[in-house]
Amino acid sequence: MSTVSIEATINAKWSQGHSSYSPGSPEELALIGIELLVKELGTEVARDFIQQAFERYPSIVDAVD
Repeated sequence: MSTVSIEATINAKWSQGHSSYSPGSPEELALIGIELLVKELGTEVARDFIQQAFERYPSIVDAVD
């Protein structure tokens, strides 16, 4: 199993403010992405978007069926 580390600075701006992020792992990057999606789209639309993204990766249960 490999370990992925990330070196990045993300500067996000919107009309009400801005934020800077420095994720160090894929998990941290995913949380930042989710936070920004919720700010942009709202919780329900962001959830639907994420669900669509996961449909590209079948689960083990789906693969057996």
